[in-house]
Amino acid sequence: MSITAVVKKNTYFDSVSLMSISTRANQLPGVVQAFVAMGTEMNKGVLGSLGLLTADLEAAGTGDLMIVVEADEGADHAELLTEVEALLTQKAPASGGENAVTYRTVDSAASGTPGANLAIVAVNGAYAGREARKALENGLHVMVFSDNVPVEEEVALKQLAHSKGLFMMGPDCGTAIINNVALCFGNAVRPGTVGVVAASGTGAQEVSVRIHALGAGISQLIGTGGRDLSEEVGGIMMIDGIRALAADPGTSVILLVSKPPAKAVESKVLDEIAKAGKPVVVYFVGGTEEAVVAAGGHFAASTQDAALQAVRLGVDAEASVEEPDPKRVDELVARLTPEQRYVRGLFCGGTLCDESMYAVLDVSDNVWSNIQKNPERQLPAGSASTGHTFLDFGDDEFTNGRPHPMIDPSLRLARLVEEAKDPEVALIVMDFVLGFGAHEDPVGVTLPAIAQAKKTASDAGRHLEIVGYVLGTDLDTPGLDEQVAALEAAGVTVTRSSTETGTFARETARKAHRA
Repeated sequence: MSITAVVKKNTYFDSVSLMSISTRANQLPGVVQAFVAMGTEMNKGVLGSLGLLTADLEAAGTGDLMIVVEADEGADHAELLTEVEALLTQKAPASGGENAVTYRTVDSAASGTPGANLAIVAVNGAYAGREARKALENGLHVMVFSDNVPVEEEVALKQLAHSKGLFMMGPDCGTAIINNVALCFGNAVRPGTVGVVAASGTGAQEVSVRIHALGAGISQLIGTGGRDLSEEVGGIMMIDGIRALAADPGTSVILLVSKPPAKAVESKVLDEIAKAGKPVVVYFVGGTEEAVVAAGGHFAASTQDAALQAVRLGVDAEASVEEPDPKRVDELVARLTPEQRYVRGLFCGGTLCDESMYAVLDVSDNVWSNIQKNPERQLPAGSASTGHTFLDFGDDEFTNGRPHPMIDPSLRLARLVEEAKDPEVALIVMDFVLGFGAHEDPVGVTLPAIAQAKKTASDAGRHLEIVGYVLGTDLDTPGLDEQVAALEAAGVTVTRSSTETGTFARETARKAHRA
């Protein structure tokens, strides 16, 4: 394989555009790996760790665009670079057609678009805070898709937004549904009366699709960004979100979702429940029922439970879900060799990863992850798996300088093939996220790696079980049924929710260990 690198001086693209361009570049025939990113120190650090940093790339400035192509031997590098550069100009037509206007600054866009009240910021994290502040100063609500924004800047922006009565969703806010419009990553769900405030992107998506599956719908889904319930930020956006939904006549019940919050911040958020005047369901990963009930809320032990309770409280008191069949785990364990004991989780979604990981923690302390709260069980990105391992490929360690795995799953595909070589693996668990902004066929792009992984295990005389969960609805494109059918045809066991996925992982870990 050979490498070609080009620096385009003073050529800026936002991070969402670069995610899409990188994904398409990696799909070009002859390309082993393509990297299209701005010349930030973070991105150059990623290239250095991959052994791809040349002197020209090292000299690139933050306003310069870096294009790196690693190609098959014999590939025409000049032609490949031409194809990659062509992707830079292949933008979708503006929604306004011939009369569309392109604005160069937030200030000009705000003044030139009367009635606009929301700005989505998707630039490099080094500049995201500056652009978000401009939007807030122009009286706009803000959703910051960008990550790697300093926490001090997040606090200052949220305090400014709060003082102005505006939303500051993010940084690292991947999902919102405002007035029935999905922003960034989101699923097609019916409108309804359940309001959600979530410090988790895929956690928000999961509860929204589960609510949809129960026949109900979403009034508003407000993302806060993953750090909102940290000690430093203090839950500013979640508290403002609760108050907004409490005042919203279209919301009958409020649902809160978060990865494990800081305890002091959790208490501040729970204090808002009694003031809401509406039922409030709380699913905080690793949270305690005692604290929620004492605050007057409804404790949820899982995303499925959270969605079910919200629907029962606000829409349909008779709503129910089908319980998983325990025989499926027994049938799996019967096919394993004695040394196959461990579960490996390869996830695009952080909360989906958390839910399965915490389920396995119920039966074992030999659980490792790049998002483990226990520092003694933290596994850095790129490290080999050990024991039960759960990896969130959407975490910053994996996405620095790369598209999110919901857009470009290449790192996860390579890891799937690698995990299949381990004779101690009993089960590999994966999620497949549909919806706006995600890969157009997340199952289809994974099927070759699934086939290779299963063949690797079979050639070694082992059965390899892969469990897949498709997060999506019948309204998404591609549709849920289509993706499920493709997985089942490939011999994958399909679960119906993130919660059922965690249950399957937990019971496999428990029974395989005893077998």
